Amino acid sequence: MLGITDLPLFVGAVFLLNVTPGPDTAYIVGRSVAQGRMAGVMSSLGVSAGCCVHALATAFGLTALLAASPIAFSVIQYAGAAYLCWLGLRMIATTFRPAGVAVSAPGDAGRPREARGLRALFMQGFLTNVLNPKVILFFLSFFPQFVDPKAGHQAAAFLVLGAIMIVMTTVWNTLVAWLAGALTRRVSQAPRLKCWLDRVVGTAFIGLGARLALLPR
Repeated sequence: MLGITDLPLFVGAVFLLNVTPGPDTAYIVGRSVAQGRMAGVMSSLGVSAGCCVHALATAFGLTALLAASPIAFSVIQYAGAAYLCWLGLRMIATTFRPAGVAVSAPGDAGRPREARGLRALFMQGFLTNVLNPKVILFFLSFFPQFVDPKAGHQAAAFLVLGAIMIVMTTVWNTLVAWLAGALTRRVSQAPRLKCWLDRVVGTAFIGLGARLALLPR
């Protein structure tokens, strides 16, 4: 079908990859534990949106071009690392803010705070995934193994495989976010515990960013 080979093997491999904890899982769990189920779900959807970008880029050869350019690859690598570190530092900084103090951006007065927060969480999950060069290399090395090089519709094959992976990943990550968010109910009634938990999660984000920055080419 469309030049796809060993589809059952692909589905099984994607399942195993999903249940194996990685940076995306760590990010979603961190958001769920620190901010609740909905935060984790929106982060999960953002990560899935990022995977859509990678799937499209792989289908049309953009990923191969990016991986072949050391400068472009390094720019994305360090941008992603800096973004994760910034998220971690911001999360830690908020724990030192006096209770009840909130920072609002100009022009936000008329917009519901919850909607703004969910949109921000979605975009953060999206950028975390898109700016991760390991995901770029994964799509570039993993997907071609299941596409017949002689097929006449390779782009369509990549898109179908990408869609299958994104659906499976979204379902799994949403489940993880939902389960991890259950911890928040207990933590929310212990403000001091939540404060330290936010600092731990923020530190973990900084660690992920540092690890990404040191990723060998």
